[in-house]
Amino acid sequence: MKKSIGIFIAALALVSAGCSKKAQVEINSAADLAGKVVGCQAGTTGEMYVQDESGAKSIKSFKTGIDAALALKNGAIDAVVLDELPAKEIVKRNPDLTIVNDQFAAEEYAIAVKKGNSELLDSVNKTIAKIKAEGTYEKLIEAFMPVDGKINIPEVELIDSKEVVKMGTNAAFPPFEYVEGSEVVGFDATMSRMIARDYGKKLQIIDMSFDGLIAALQAGSIDFIAAGMTATDERRQNVDFSEPYYKTNQVIVIRK
Repeated sequence: MKKSIGIFIAALALVSAGCSKKAQVEINSAADLAGKVVGCQAGTTGEMYVQDESGAKSIKSFKTGIDAALALKNGAIDAVVLDELPAKEIVKRNPDLTIVNDQFAAEEYAIAVKKGNSELLDSVNKTIAKIKAEGTYEKLIEAFMPVDGKINIPEVELIDSKEVVKMGTNAAFPPFEYVEGSEVVGFDATMSRMIARDYGKKLQIIDMSFDGLIAALQAGSIDFIAAGMTATDERRQNVDFSEPYYKTNQVIVIRK
């Protein structure tokens, strides 16, 4: 999905509150997902959880969390399992949706590189350590996850280089990555610009489906992944992960 954040917001509002009456579904915890129709984003840890742990009656996977939310609003599914911050972004713009007060499946985001690419991995880890030590990391948190909700995208001083390092992402995951105008922005995009700068190369961001990112990395189409990707044991079989840079949980979104 290649849309601006404005279109992202508008798309979620397209389904009117006057849709046909939805069946009442009682979901107060992760345990209540058993026997329900549950939506998730394809290729995510939310999808893995729903498949392996939820006991859902059926599972519907979508290209983006936005698409899953639209299906929820339409009554096609009973709930959506999604990472906490993108879920909050969706609920903030849709008063007919809410988040169940039951955080579960704690996880950590990390940068993925191709197996054996120790040079790039070492550079990524050095950048993550540096921005945390200098206080830049906290400034990124404040910029993209502000208390007042007003995101202020920071400028990153780049280097002039003919060499390019390619970052793969799925730009439908605010505030970590989304499209503003014609540019991919967000927490991960800004941090990746710092990674590229420290690596001595110019950053190129390639937007694609989340479930195609690891295959693209293995094929050499991209050099690293920054997409709110959780470092799981299953994924470690195919990629090398950096030190974690963000901790989060899965949450459940339902209709009010």
